[in-house]
Amino acid sequence: MNGKRRFVTVDVFTDQRFGGNPLAVILDAVGLTAEQMQAIASEFHYSETTFVLPPRDPGHCAQVRIFTATKEVPFAGHPNIGTAIVLARAAEAAGAPLPERLQFEEAAGLVPLRLLRSGAAIAGAELTAPERLSVGASVTSADAAACLCLAPHDIQAAHHAPQVLSVGLAFLVVELRSREALALARPDAAAHQRVLPAIGTDSVYAYVRDEDAGHLHARMFAPLDACPEDPATGSAAGATIALLAALLPGLDADRSWHIEQGVDMGRPSRILGRTEKRGGLLQAVHVAGNAVQVMSGLL
Repeated sequence: MNGKRRFVTVDVFTDQRFGGNPLAVILDAVGLTAEQMQAIASEFHYSETTFVLPPRDPGHCAQVRIFTATKEVPFAGHPNIGTAIVLARAAEAAGAPLPERLQFEEAAGLVPLRLLRSGAAIAGAELTAPERLSVGASVTSADAAACLCLAPHDIQAAHHAPQVLSVGLAFLVVELRSREALALARPDAAAHQRVLPAIGTDSVYAYVRDEDAGHLHARMFAPLDACPEDPATGSAAGATIALLAALLPGLDADRSWHIEQGVDMGRPSRILGRTEKRGGLLQAVHVAGNAVQVMSGLL
């Protein structure tokens, strides 16, 4: 790896430093190999690190590659939100502001984003999931409970079974019966290894509904991907609200969602969601949040 590379870190899905989900954005990724990108992501050891490259299509904003500490992934939520905000603020500082709507080229497809402002300042961004909701394998309540070190009666399966969902990245999504059960949950790596690879994922996203059905509390565990717990998981939140919106009885509905995550690990995060449903079919899923810069420097 020749030369110096600029990086910026931001905390995403929060407006407070040291909350939310940290992200490293490598701004000068041209010439880096996939192996070098993986080594850099492993060095930061955040849940994800992004690498910004020139777009293949000049009509798009950038090509963005996303790496966890152990592998490349096709799409993720907080890396898109954070990267859009970093690029927009950098462009404005250089006197070349980006348009309010961006498109990132990623392995899962094109990811449209809309910048969100507080007054004149860029405060956040909203993404549109690159894929329609896909519903994969389901598991028993006993297996889901084992992955979370809970009892089978803590699993709420009346609305949907513990099931693999994706709008670009797959998670086993599990509804729990109570906020108390969510607070007690922790990952069992042996159960994850036994249950998850066979159904095409390495992560469990557990959530519980508040009295307001559009308000969720969530946690995400991925010890098989070197992430014991994730403070905020936009891609899993998007898949979950996509399923919940699809299950709603109305044929035509726009719905807003509010997801709190990271509270139990001391990094509170706030994820905002929107779903659009027409003719009984889900048309689009949007995930939004703020971000604050923490560090910048050179590799």
